[in-house]
This record gives sequence, structure tokens and C-alpha cells, in this order.
Amino acid sequence: MQNDFVTGSLGSAEARAIIPAMVKRLSTADCPVWFTMDTHGKDYMDDPEARHLPVPHCEKGTNGWKIIPELESFAAKAPRIEKPTFGSEELAKRIQAMPDLKEIEMMGVCTDICVVSNALLLRAVRPDLYITVDKNLCAGSSPANHQAALAVMQSCHIDVV
Repeated sequence: MQNDFVTGSLGSAEARAIIPAMVKRLSTADCPVWFTMDTHGKDYMDDPEARHLPVPHCEKGTNGWKIIPELESFAAKAPRIEKPTFGSEELAKRIQAMPDLKEIEMMGVCTDICVVSNALLLRAVRPDLYITVDKNLCAGSSPANHQAALAVMQSCHIDVV
């Protein structure tokens, strides 16, 4: 939930609409919370990702890279994992190193890019883990892409609620 994905260059009404529910959910969370952060440099347009998404975004240190103000108080107390691409290898390593962890809930943007990539990555490294994605706490790059990603996750035994 970085500024560029909510109010910035890749922002959407759908992303803005889930903020109150996310604040409510995080306010009642009785578990560790982690934030992943899309992180690019000034050379983003030279990255292969830019061929398909030619919109500079989440340049480290910019306002667009920061967590949205509504969630900053939660993020200030949580580990932040910077990731240069959709799925986070670091997140997967951390989850893999927690054999006692039995379930995880995922939320955020974009359902069809980062959320689905991380959910599938976690499914691959921890097939024993119960993974839940709350469809009302996610927003895709479009409503159709959001729905398509939810269907993919369901087909890979990720619980969509």
C-alpha cells in the first residue's frame, strides 16, 4: 500500500476504497504484520518490467515509494521488505524459515501482480501453509484483473474470502 499504487502514478479508486477496511483489519490484528515494498531506482525504464508497465513508480526515497499515510503507524512497527519485482524472494525465505507458522493472511495491491505473485511463491515454498486472501482488502490494476487473480489463487488452493 504505497502511495504510487494508491494515489500516485498507478493509483486507482479501487485501491483508495479499501483503505478504511484495511485500517480496521490492521487495528484488530493479533499477529505479526509485514509490509512488502515495491522498490525501484532511477533506471526503472531500463528494467524488463518497464516493457509491459512503462510507468516509473516506487522509486526508492520518493513520496510514491512510501507507505500511504493511513497505514504508516502500522508500518512503523512492522518489518518492511523491499522487493525489486512482483514476488519477494526475501518474504519467501522468511516464511520458509518459520516452520511453526501455520497460516498467513494477505492483503494489498495489486491483486493481479504483487498479491498473486507472493501468494503463489509462498504456496510453492510452504505447501503446508494455509494462505488466505481477503478479496475485499485487495485491489487489482483493474476490476477484471482483480477477479482473474482471485480465480488463479483459488485454483492453487489459496483461500479467497
